Amino acid sequence: MGKKLVLAEKPSVGRDIARVLKCQKQNGSYIEGNDYVVTWAMGHLVGLADPEAYGNEYKTWSMDTLPMLPERMKLTVLKGTGKQFQAVKGLLLRKDITEIIIATDAGREGELVARWILDKVGVNKPVQRLWISSVTDKAILEGFKNLKPGKQYENLYRAAVCRAESDWLVGLNVTRALTCKYNAQLSAGRVQSATLAMIVAREEAIKNFVPKPYFTIAAKANGFTLAYKTSKMLTDEKAVDAIVGKLTGQVGTVTELKESQKKQYAPSLYDLTELQRDANKFFGYSPKQTLSIMQRLYENYKVLTYPRTDSRYLSQDIVPTLKERLKAVAIGPYRPFASEILAKGFKVSKSFVDDSKVSDHHAIIPTEESAQLQRLSLEERKIYDLVVKRFLSVLMAPCLYTQMQLTVAVGEEELTAKGKNIIEKGWKALYEQEFDEEEDGEEKDQNLPQLKKGDQVKLVSVIKNKRQTKAPARFTEATLLSAMERPQQYVQVDQKAAKTLGETGGIGTVATRADIIEKLYNMFYIEKNGKEILPTSKGKQLIELVPQELKSPLLTAQWESELERISTGKQNPKAFMERIRDYSKELVQDVKGASSKYVHDNMTGKRCPECGKFLLEVKGKHGKMYVCQDRECGYKETISKFTNTRCPNCHKKLELRGEGEGQIYVCTTCTFREKLVSFNKKYRNNNQKVDKKSVQRYLKQQQKEDEGNFALAEAFGNLFKKD
Repeated sequence: MGKKLVLAEKPSVGRDIARVLKCQKQNGSYIEGNDYVVTWAMGHLVGLADPEAYGNEYKTWSMDTLPMLPERMKLTVLKGTGKQFQAVKGLLLRKDITEIIIATDAGREGELVARWILDKVGVNKPVQRLWISSVTDKAILEGFKNLKPGKQYENLYRAAVCRAESDWLVGLNVTRALTCKYNAQLSAGRVQSATLAMIVAREEAIKNFVPKPYFTIAAKANGFTLAYKTSKMLTDEKAVDAIVGKLTGQVGTVTELKESQKKQYAPSLYDLTELQRDANKFFGYSPKQTLSIMQRLYENYKVLTYPRTDSRYLSQDIVPTLKERLKAVAIGPYRPFASEILAKGFKVSKSFVDDSKVSDHHAIIPTEESAQLQRLSLEERKIYDLVVKRFLSVLMAPCLYTQMQLTVAVGEEELTAKGKNIIEKGWKALYEQEFDEEEDGEEKDQNLPQLKKGDQVKLVSVIKNKRQTKAPARFTEATLLSAMERPQQYVQVDQKAAKTLGETGGIGTVATRADIIEKLYNMFYIEKNGKEILPTSKGKQLIELVPQELKSPLLTAQWESELERISTGKQNPKAFMERIRDYSKELVQDVKGASSKYVHDNMTGKRCPECGKFLLEVKGKHGKMYVCQDRECGYKETISKFTNTRCPNCHKKLELRGEGEGQIYVCTTCTFREKLVSFNKKYRNNNQKVDKKSVQRYLKQQQKEDEGNFALAEAFGNLFKKD
């Protein structure tokens, strides 16, 4: 009787599956048992071949060879993965292997990882699909009891191929065209160009913004504050002074008093984008960093479910597992809350369980396995904390409060005050402080005295506040993720386009947005100033040079809409690819016919040691460097590196400058400077190997200080505003 070959996406998942399937014979690149052989990719083993694979004409970058439109796209084994590919190939072709089970990540890209390997090998054996949202033993066993036929996912594979081939055709053609035309290292693509265009447009809006003065009026009464009621912005200072004069020292009458009981429900469960947003907002983690932490919590610790999800809801089949998940999180600081929910019970509602709002994967929630909190690093603990609290909060009662609003009349003028009294904290008891909804201006929720209609209110003082309208804020990584998810709120588009963008979930996918932002840093199109993202001169100029349609978020949204239709069998992939080929031709013609110029305005006076041209100074995400302006030369030289080594004084990350023995750690926040050699002596032994005890002591000291601030990080002030 033949064996079944299980193909996982990564070694760690492969080993977990092998253990659950009782495969024990280790063979380096695979693990074998009586009925199953488990092997793995390392992410992608196979990808689309570079242009050079299609003939000598593409080895030299030249406008004359564009557009590149191969009749059939070639697959190649990716660099550095040859050994594992050959091992997997050998297993796929083994005569005793009679069936293949695809166990790569359950999504479009995961399907592509496996199918491209099968395609490249040319194997034609029966295929089944393991489709799971967590890699706990229970989930793996359940998944193997409910394997799906491989044919069920062929349309998903077709959509994945269309995505990859269209990005190759559009991205590489326009990148080569721009690079050849302007002799500079320029690249463009449907998602990165649309994202960069939003950042550049925001910078232009800030640059062109002219602040306008306006005024607000606040009156202090006995123990509370009132705001002057007006339907328009107060811009005339003389008129404002007249109102202040009219109100000062007066006694007003309560003309209206509204009191109502309200409920505030917990925010929805996390999808990846919302989690990346909050992690950036509260902890400063980049989207890529958050995904990496989530991946560890999912794959290695198995305490959270699949991260690459765009849903904030659960499907009905998860409901029977909720009690077990609650028991799993009844640990540490979560124990009293989880125990209370288990004791009292909870209601399942459409607010968090809705099959119609779950596509490939449900929201990110804890698994049925308990976390050993002491084993988690500080950053893993923080992400786990976000997810667990959000999970518990949707199962808890709403926050009940009394909302009060009163109006005080002084002659013809009116002032208002709002107040809120908490009756039951409900889910807000999970958090260390109250989260009142703050509103713009002077009108805030406050404790109001017991008043009734007709009561007199003495205005103790009346204050005029001068304000200025504010320019739009620069993007942070958190707000940029929001803009990528809902670009119709950030760019001017007509109603039809806004509807398309809304339906398709914006530009990029939950799985690719972090990589797109990283690529913009790596290409030196954007840089960071604190948390703010700024476009570089190179980024601004590129947006001027890129064809108009490629900068629009609508293009990528339309693509995603069509790819979704292909994945469900509602659209012909060949027709889609024909349009992409035509579009690639148009883009190349646009670039060829352009009359724009590209100027290196970050040029230094230092010459390239290879070709003699002046070097450019660029600031990447990992440090500063000199790069040669000539793409064909490609010379690079590091000026300084941003390190993870912390300053002993202020604990900010240090910059490493210089070369060899002259290397020096420099803190750009405080005045700390110390040579690398003397710094290392404190944490290394005489053999120059890392002295683990010294490093651990140093890190523990820092972690204690970080954890001292963790309570503050848990007070997520703006997190719970109602939409």
